[in-house]
Amino acid sequence: HSEASSSGDISSTESPYVSQTLHHLNKRSKDHPLDNVIGNPSRPVSTWKQLATDALWCLNSSVLSKIKPKNFNSAIIKDCWFQAMQDEIHEFDRLQVRELVPQPDCVMIIALKWIYKVKLDEYGDVLKNKARLVAKGYHEEEGIDFEESFAPVARIEAICIFITNATSRNMTVYQIDAKMAFLNGDLKEEVYVSQPEGFVDPYHPIHVYRLKKALYGLKQAPRA
Repeated sequence: HSEASSSGDISSTESPYVSQTLHHLNKRSKDHPLDNVIGNPSRPVSTWKQLATDALWCLNSSVLSKIKPKNFNSAIIKDCWFQAMQDEIHEFDRLQVRELVPQPDCVMIIALKWIYKVKLDEYGDVLKNKARLVAKGYHEEEGIDFEESFAPVARIEAICIFITNATSRNMTVYQIDAKMAFLNGDLKEEVYVSQPEGFVDPYHPIHVYRLKKALYGLKQAPRA
């Protein structure tokens, strides 16, 4: 009798959670088969109060930042953003994006700028702090610094047609991010940029970088 009552107590305490989970799954699978849902559909909706007591969230919040810095001075004092900038510089070195050279005469030097972004996952949690080094390409002049430029942007109509066709065929659509996509294209023109803020060579502080590959912000980047 005691075992029966004990099992009854367990079922009574679990039933609200089971009911909530089933309701959660029904909402996810209302219009599409549950097999098409990418991720864990049984994960309940998290509240800020629950996140505050979650050990993993507490660990991430101590390492990553949800606040995007406005400029370099506010970013450099945060370890997470300094590490993000270092990762970007290491990628430049790995891909051999540029080489340090003496500043040539009568050549425009394009300034660089740090852009910061907080990347979130599908649940709104901080996934990554991203720092990107971009060129102020609006200083370039057509016919002098570049011959032509392109804007490889997909039309919204084409995206809608693609998604509609995939849905009608019950196909799974994945979204991917090509890391350092622009940096895989070689430059034909000679482009010189300044040394990035916070990462100036102490032995050659007045040197500049000659770009070997296209950099975000340049007119040549989409073409490359």
